[in-house]
Amino acid sequence: MKKNILMRTNLLVCLIIIVGFLLTAVLSYRANYSASLQNIEEVSSLTSEGIYYQMATTFTKPVNVSLTMANDSLLREYLSGEGEHLDDPSYIGTLSKYLGAYQRKYDYDAVFLISTRTGRYYNFNGLDRVLDPGDPENVWYYELLQSPEDYAMNVDNDEVEGAENRITVFVNCKIHDESGEVIGVVGVGMRITSLQAVLQGYEDKFGVGAFLVDGNGTIEISPQYTGYETVNLFDVTHYSDRVRREILTWKEEGMARSFWITGGSGFQKTDYVVARYLPELEWHLVVNQDTAALVESLNRQLVLTMLVICVIIAVILWVITHVIRAFNRQIVELTQSVEQERRTVFEKATGQLFEDIYELDITANRPANHATEQYFESLGAPHGTPYDKALQIVAEKQVKEEFRQGYLDTFLPENVLRAFRQGRETLRYELMISRDGGEYYWMRITARLVPLEGDGSLRMLVYRQNIDAEKKQEERMRLLAQTDEMTGLFTKAATQRRIEDCLRENPGRLYAFFIFDIDNFKQANDSYGHAFGDGVIREFTRILRGHFRADDLLGRIGGDEFAAFVAAPDETWAAEKAAELSAALDRAYGAEEKNWHLSASIGVSFAPRQGDGFDGLYRAADAALYESKGRGKNGYTISDGARGRD
Repeated sequence: MKKNILMRTNLLVCLIIIVGFLLTAVLSYRANYSASLQNIEEVSSLTSEGIYYQMATTFTKPVNVSLTMANDSLLREYLSGEGEHLDDPSYIGTLSKYLGAYQRKYDYDAVFLISTRTGRYYNFNGLDRVLDPGDPENVWYYELLQSPEDYAMNVDNDEVEGAENRITVFVNCKIHDESGEVIGVVGVGMRITSLQAVLQGYEDKFGVGAFLVDGNGTIEISPQYTGYETVNLFDVTHYSDRVRREILTWKEEGMARSFWITGGSGFQKTDYVVARYLPELEWHLVVNQDTAALVESLNRQLVLTMLVICVIIAVILWVITHVIRAFNRQIVELTQSVEQERRTVFEKATGQLFEDIYELDITANRPANHATEQYFESLGAPHGTPYDKALQIVAEKQVKEEFRQGYLDTFLPENVLRAFRQGRETLRYELMISRDGGEYYWMRITARLVPLEGDGSLRMLVYRQNIDAEKKQEERMRLLAQTDEMTGLFTKAATQRRIEDCLRENPGRLYAFFIFDIDNFKQANDSYGHAFGDGVIREFTRILRGHFRADDLLGRIGGDEFAAFVAAPDETWAAEKAAELSAALDRAYGAEEKNWHLSASIGVSFAPRQGDGFDGLYRAADAALYESKGRGKNGYTISDGARGRD
């Protein structure tokens, strides 16, 4: 019988393990694939943005330099008088010094000047050559003269003596005289190898392809090609005409156009493409990344996982079959070990929490600066973890459980975006947080929502402020508001609220409610002054405290009226307690040679017999109190019961 049960147990466990492992493997595969695709999108977008701004920065300077030279009055004068100095070495020397000064100042590979009247090509070495209209190498010059634009860019070999025909990016600007006639072309050039190195660096670091293409799709700059070779991007990548139109018609300045190029159904996505337009160059930046290697890697991982699963199942089956009891003990020990390791890792990862200012890119769902990235990493979030995932880690590791959901509801990216669309600019949340998993303290998190005009993203600046002292002061003030300043007893409102809570939480339990009224207290005030009367109140309070336990409820519910609410074993005990209190309060009191006899009238009622709320108990005890006063004061009356000290 035991053998059959063991066999059925083994089969059931094996079935659960098989299904669990297979489900885990499939879900892991899908999750890894989705995460990898998201990573491709983020990497490609960030790479595109980095190249875009680097190229814009790189080319803005030579364009500005060329335009400055084109508008130099000195250069115009020299070109206007060129015909008179064709064979004048000093004239040519002056021009070469002028061009050489710009070359040395900005460290360009080429600085040149062309006269439209003579076709003479000057550089910082002097007169280099005279342009021939029939030479195909000079087509760029004559096309520029026919163009309505004042400047243009082209990729060509540098024919200047000593340049070794190296491929160069030229910025060419027209020079106009006072009548508007084009009298020359001036420009600068940069070796394309330095620009190719920039793109190659991005390709090597992020595994993407990077291309700068003109309006026809010709690759002007890439690590493998230049515009001098006249290679078309779409011939190299075999992208469709639709993709070609998507890329070449996109001309939104500063904005990216991104999309997947699907090579099949399901997961068979081929390329992720990000396109940007550089208006200064009239070129398009294209960044792409292929998923073929990703799919192949994940497939290998899946096959390896399945093999490992098969081995694990075989081992587990053997272990369960032969040593199930020992296996159970090992499971318990392993669970304890894993839990201890988790605690160790948790304590190590959280470290010390510093209050600081953090910046998040809500639109991109990522940290926006190094300090924020470091903060998330200090809590165990891997580098590059999206902001929403990192926020979950912070909530789990540092935020007290009852505040976690509110914390996430306030600062998750989708909720932040929703709040911003609703017109909110500031978010605030107060919570209890722990630095190292130990003692919790109060913190106020204030977030300022700031949209950036440059890239259209929404940034969130997070200010963290320790308000533990403030909260503790609030709690002290709350307690002070509930207590009488002179006696330290609860006020009438606080007394009523606490009695109601106690009766609601403990229905049916026997409680005794005492009301005390100091006999002839007005006479003490009138005869000896309010300072003496205050002393009577304090003495009365001292005696009252001495006859009750620390957790019994005592309150001052009027000027000379007090109350006590205690759990009573029976009504006889309450009557004995009233007699004890009446005797203790019957005494002489003196201060500053002033003497007065202290006593009190007492009324007692019971819950739940005479009421299940404060009002009913008060009415019954108050009626008993007045019965004591009617008998001559200095005594007690039990509602519907005993009387004493008439």
